Amino acid sequence: MDEIYLVYVPVSGMEEAEIISDAMVTRRLAACANISSDIMSIYHWEGKVHKDKECVIIFKTKASLLEELEAEIKKQHSYECPCISAIPVHKVNEEYKKWVNEETK
Repeated sequence: MDEIYLVYVPVSGMEEAEIISDAMVTRRLAACANISSDIMSIYHWEGKVHKDKECVIIFKTKASLLEELEAEIKKQHSYECPCISAIPVHKVNEEYKKWVNEETK
């Protein structure tokens, strides 16, 4: 069974979050997507400090799908330089790990 990863992806808003999440779960690249709205991001971009409201998606997937998931997110993401961060889950209950592995391709 593959190891489980959380994939953190900020996006421009709820509409984009839902479109990307639906696509990744439908394609079975992620077993689940959690969307959190109204995140305030403060960051440097092109020599300036920006403050923007964003949404964050957290995908649950397995190690063997990370590259394909990243490539598909990039195809749909509106940002020139999206953050797609894969975080390994060091401890997860076996039932959940099994479920993620079964629900992804």
